[in-house]
Amino acid sequence: MAEMSALPLHTAEYRRRRFQNWFPLGLTYATFYMARYNLNVASTELMTRFNFSKEQFGIIATSGFWTYALAVFFNGPLADRIGGRRAILLAALGTAAVNAVVGVLFLNGWGTKVLVGMSLLYAVNQYFQSFGALSIVKVNAPWFHVRERGVFGGVFGIMISCGYFLAMTVGGWILAWLPWYCIFLIPSAAVLTMYVVDRFLVADKPSDAGFAQFHTGDATSDDPDRDKPVDYAYLVSRVFSNRVILTLIAAEFCTGFVRQGLLLWFVPFLKEVYHVTHGSLLFSIATSGITVGGIIGGLLCGWMSDRLFQSRRPPVAFIFYLGQIVSLLLLHWASSAAAACWLIGFNCVWIFGVHGMLSGTASMDFGGTRAAATVTGLLDGIQYVASGLTGFLLGAMLDKFGWGAWTLMIVPFSIIGAVLMLTLWNATPGNTRVSLASPPPAPPREAVAA
Repeated sequence: MAEMSALPLHTAEYRRRRFQNWFPLGLTYATFYMARYNLNVASTELMTRFNFSKEQFGIIATSGFWTYALAVFFNGPLADRIGGRRAILLAALGTAAVNAVVGVLFLNGWGTKVLVGMSLLYAVNQYFQSFGALSIVKVNAPWFHVRERGVFGGVFGIMISCGYFLAMTVGGWILAWLPWYCIFLIPSAAVLTMYVVDRFLVADKPSDAGFAQFHTGDATSDDPDRDKPVDYAYLVSRVFSNRVILTLIAAEFCTGFVRQGLLLWFVPFLKEVYHVTHGSLLFSIATSGITVGGIIGGLLCGWMSDRLFQSRRPPVAFIFYLGQIVSLLLLHWASSAAAACWLIGFNCVWIFGVHGMLSGTASMDFGGTRAAATVTGLLDGIQYVASGLTGFLLGAMLDKFGWGAWTLMIVPFSIIGAVLMLTLWNATPGNTRVSLASPPPAPPREAVAA
């Protein structure tokens, strides 16, 4: 693999056009979250209205998570073939349609076979959602040099975190002040709006917008076939044989369990343990904390990676896995509703920081421009395999052991993730010999374009 090339100096015109490309993509993904995590926010509503146990509600979540996991393995190579722009447009149309169907069904008094129906519809929703991250990474990879991606990943993470605000905080307000089925109808309208915007603004690569291509310094920058579609022979020879990518996949399994283990169950946890309800001040503190925590974690992770560790991702991920362990234990020991609500956001600093670093930034680095969507699919897919276990399995364990065991069942996955990152301490796209003995040489100090 090639060493990282010199950082290109972009023109102001290029930076403006690049902003017009990634900013709508970020807003689109934020609305995707609103149309995905509305299930999490509506969890207590669904369980109360239809008398679901935690295990039964978990079945709905698991059906979606595992559909996402399976779909993303196949949709990664598909997005690499058809391009990120087409993929994000397909995802937006499908996501908007499914959420509209769910909202209309509940509007008309749907009350029979809800468990089966919601499981199927949430699975279809997650199929279309699975194109989201793949498409965004695929589009952004040719627009950013590898040494711009850490800080950019943090900035982009802010926009993604806005999706949590839309889903959790605004979703809580919707449930508190509007008919409950609006939790599906309003996200559908938001996603459809961004579909229209993306059709006009998003371009797959700089050359599609009239700019010259440049050497991005990632794992496939010197590949003479970098513009050709990824096939499965390429996957076997360059992806599945790459120890760094395989280790990242294992780490993202751990991230998936930690992330969804918190997000899927914090709403019923706050309601049943501390009597915190939708629309209340404490509920807004918890849900806004997810957004703020995600922003802080994303920015801090990206800054530390690019400025303190010469664009190496694993050392920062290791630090953030340790942060997960501490914050989860603090949540277990929380003694008041206010402390528990604040700690939800504090956990998200460490969870979303490492999630964005591995599935967003590291996937571009080690997958390269050619296979960015494929590697993102592998990382995102394995994460959702683990997420599926937080549905029916963690739900059944909570039915049996109660909330006192909740975070203690999550902590071991953070520990394993930290250990895995130690084995990749010095990994960069141009240096996959990842001995802990000494860090790789620092790249030249060119000025970074904004």
